[in-house]
Amino acid sequence: MIDLMTFFIKIMLVAIVLVSIMNVMIMAVFERINEIGTMAAIGTVPNKILALFIVEGFLLGLLGTLIGVVISLVTISGMNVAQISFDFGRQKGLLLSPTIEAGSVVTVALIVIAISVLASLQPAWKAARMDPITALRHV
Repeated sequence: MIDLMTFFIKIMLVAIVLVSIMNVMIMAVFERINEIGTMAAIGTVPNKILALFIVEGFLLGLLGTLIGVVISLVTISGMNVAQISFDFGRQKGLLLSPTIEAGSVVTVALIVIAISVLASLQPAWKAARMDPITALRHV
């Protein structure tokens, strides 16, 4: 039962990351239409433009993952140092001691980075296929 719950939490994590990164990347393409048109007009091949946005999605996922891992590990360490106690039903003075497995951290980090790259594919593809003349006319 716990494994199924963990699976659904990971699915929700993937969905949130996918929507967030895709939204950021779509806005990055939209805001840089003129620059994309200029790059295409001076002869930049579509694969280079595609790679530019995929690398941006990868770096966005990597940076977000690193920040998230650091914040979560510091929070878990702080909670263990504080030795928070609580009462639950008839049990008094239970000690809250959260832990996380290194394997879980690595797995989730790799999933988030992979989803970031996947989420950047559609906006990157759109940017690479953009017509230079139409892009340069965009206001």
